[in-house]
Amino acid sequence: MNRTIFIIRVFFFSVCILGSWLITLTSNDYDVGKVLFFGACLGGLVILVDIYLKGFSLRGLSAITFGLGIGALIAWIVSVSPLFTPLKSDPALAQNHQLVQMILFVVLMYLGSVIALRGKDEFNLVIPYIKFVPHDVQTPLVLVDTSALIDGRIVGLCRSGFFGHAVVIPKFVIGELQNIADSNDVQRKAKGRKGIEILNELRENPDIDLRVESSEVDSEDKVDSKLIFLARSLKAKLLTTDFNLARLAQFEGVTWLNLNELADALNPEIHIGLSVSLELMKPGKDTGQAVGYLRDGSMVVVNDGKRFIGEVVQAEVISIVPTSGGKMIFAEIH
Repeated sequence: MNRTIFIIRVFFFSVCILGSWLITLTSNDYDVGKVLFFGACLGGLVILVDIYLKGFSLRGLSAITFGLGIGALIAWIVSVSPLFTPLKSDPALAQNHQLVQMILFVVLMYLGSVIALRGKDEFNLVIPYIKFVPHDVQTPLVLVDTSALIDGRIVGLCRSGFFGHAVVIPKFVIGELQNIADSNDVQRKAKGRKGIEILNELRENPDIDLRVESSEVDSEDKVDSKLIFLARSLKAKLLTTDFNLARLAQFEGVTWLNLNELADALNPEIHIGLSVSLELMKPGKDTGQAVGYLRDGSMVVVNDGKRFIGEVVQAEVISIVPTSGGKMIFAEIH
């Protein structure tokens, strides 16, 4: 990209020199040296302006254009208002009327462009540039971060049908996943690849309302700050397993959906007489016993279950013994 821009700049500068020389051929009155110098200065000045505006994006240009238009509209409304009727009716003040109009247009267009440029992030969310994507404003939105994608439980949550939200994934989150997947660290690379696989699963499921948000915020901000800003701007909830990000979101007034709390809430309350399904993993301490584990990690000792080790059995809870490490659950096979 940089090499292409350099070639374009050299071509433009050459065109300025060539154009200046062609102008001198139209008349003998032109000083060739001065005209060529003027053409070189003009080309160099334009290139310097281009270099100075290196960080100026299409989003900034669209915001300034919008601000200039709004400023010009307000200036025109004020200038044709009855406030300026005395200036219009008096011929001696007609020149002052034109001067006041010019000042109004310059001042209000300047203020409009500056205000629009300062709020270019909000402007971009209201009026997207590049392409317009229709969104159903009645659908609640949930913004998904990198940690939730790597966690993977969002796929099952969406497939269950209990999750009545449209899933919004910003492009900078996808970029962060790609950076993690390209890491030299083996564990980080595995996490990044898992997150990309989860993203593809969400995209391939036609029953999931998946939206990729192309609106970008200030590139200098950290990903956490971008997520919170975007969630607040879209009035979306934030789905994450990053506790620090969740606490920051709560401080900023953004609703946080906690997957761990949801998993705990879905775990059945263990009581005597409850029938549980579990896989028996190993023998217990006493004769004939076998040990299995519930989804929340609770250990269940099944009497007379040794012969079923390696199989999934249905057992009924007969007693619960509190211990320092939690609770010990005893059960019998149906």
